[in-house]
Amino acid sequence: MIPKQAKGKRPVYLDNTDNDKLLAIIMALAGEVSVLRERLDTIEKLVVAKGIISSEDIENYQPDAQVNEEREQWRADYIARILRVIENS
Repeated sequence: MIPKQAKGKRPVYLDNTDNDKLLAIIMALAGEVSVLRERLDTIEKLVVAKGIISSEDIENYQPDAQVNEEREQWRADYIARILRVIENS
């Protein structure tokens, strides 16, 4: 699900609007990666500490076809959200 867009004009920070768009994409990605990294680290630490799985289990996991399909769909949706800045200009 794509979140609602903010109303009003997009602020301009750099001399070139294309560079502003690129900066917006990079910052959106950086924010996503930061949140995901922190959550993943929390989950891994909790499951290892509780003895549910080991670090080796995580490293050796091989997803099945269903998991791969779900991940591909998520990835397509994610890329669409990131690139909406370019598509909406």
